[in-house]
Amino acid sequence: MDTNTPQTGMEHLVLVVQQLSLARDLDTVMKIVRTAARKLTGADGATFVLKDKDKCYYADEDAISPLWKGNRFPLTSCISGWAMLNKRPVAIEDIYQDNRIPHDAYRPTFVKSLAMVPIRTIEPIGAIGNYWANHHQTTEDEVKLLQSLADITAVTMENVNVYNELEQRVKDRTADLEAANKSLEAFSYSVSHDLRAPLRSISGFVDILQRSLGDKFDIHERNTAERIVNSVKHMEQLIDGLLAFSRMGKQQLLKTNVAVKKMVSDVCESFMEQKGDRQLIFHISDLPDIQADTTLIRQVWVNLISNAVKYTRKKEAAIIEIGFEEKQDNMLYYVKDNGAGFNMEYAQKLFGVFQRMHLQKDFEGIGIGLSLVERIIEKHDGKIWADAKVDEGATFYFTLPAKH
Repeated sequence: MDTNTPQTGMEHLVLVVQQLSLARDLDTVMKIVRTAARKLTGADGATFVLKDKDKCYYADEDAISPLWKGNRFPLTSCISGWAMLNKRPVAIEDIYQDNRIPHDAYRPTFVKSLAMVPIRTIEPIGAIGNYWANHHQTTEDEVKLLQSLADITAVTMENVNVYNELEQRVKDRTADLEAANKSLEAFSYSVSHDLRAPLRSISGFVDILQRSLGDKFDIHERNTAERIVNSVKHMEQLIDGLLAFSRMGKQQLLKTNVAVKKMVSDVCESFMEQKGDRQLIFHISDLPDIQADTTLIRQVWVNLISNAVKYTRKKEAAIIEIGFEEKQDNMLYYVKDNGAGFNMEYAQKLFGVFQRMHLQKDFEGIGIGLSLVERIIEKHDGKIWADAKVDEGATFYFTLPAKH
């Protein structure tokens, strides 16, 4: 008998459980189990047997000399099959005194004694065998340890199957996404090329009419021509927005340190230069730096501040506040204005593509900007939301991971 006591055997079994919890394929499971089976009982050999329909497949072994690795035997003619068919362990001190043993198969080997336990006692899927070169009377504790190992092995094999199935699903989903991306690229090319061509033709024909007829256009006809030109420009903006939205999903992040305060100040300064006779007031907090993609985060600030400037157009004094709050591992930034606001009942539509909260005649736009902003924030593992009241302004909040 091995010098291990049940206590030391149990300690080793705990270690084996930890090793099996990390196994992701059957080969790794068999390697861990066959080694552990020998060590738990001090055996001279161990086999890992799998049930293969009506056969016992000796898939792996760890022994002082070769046993039956790679061979298949009928369930009814080997002891591992007996353990599976009877759903219980078996221990044999002298194999040549037991009629369940195929003696001819054992004579070329070193085996004198053995113990065999099924892997799972309900609908067994295999067996674990231990072998000794000298006559060995297997103890009850040794059988319990082996059966515990077999039970743990059954759970691990099920987990491996689940893991492999999930891994295959991920591979299939990745292939589907790659195919979808290729289709999207083809669609983007079609949008860019096929739709722009007729738009250019329309613009060209309108320009020819305006130049050739000149003063013969009355006011109504001039207005009609201008409406055609403006509609063409709006359609071109929609195409540009759609292409930008489709490309955003494929763009890789290039994170660097972003000086947010300076970036926001520069964006606000550019709007101040274009304000004309408007009273435009910015209140900018001391915004902390972050790690982010500089180009994309600038686009976020440009879109949000641009919206604030646009929707405060009808106010005598436009007041725009840009600040932040520190929230655990995130930085929460916000852009607040005293503009037109919107009805929060429709807030779920706010970040949808081509969704607008105001009429085109009141405030221009195509409904792409906030969709792009949401995508950029999500690519940075952040979130964006808004709060507003009609005619009292709106506040857009977004989080980004804090700089460490």
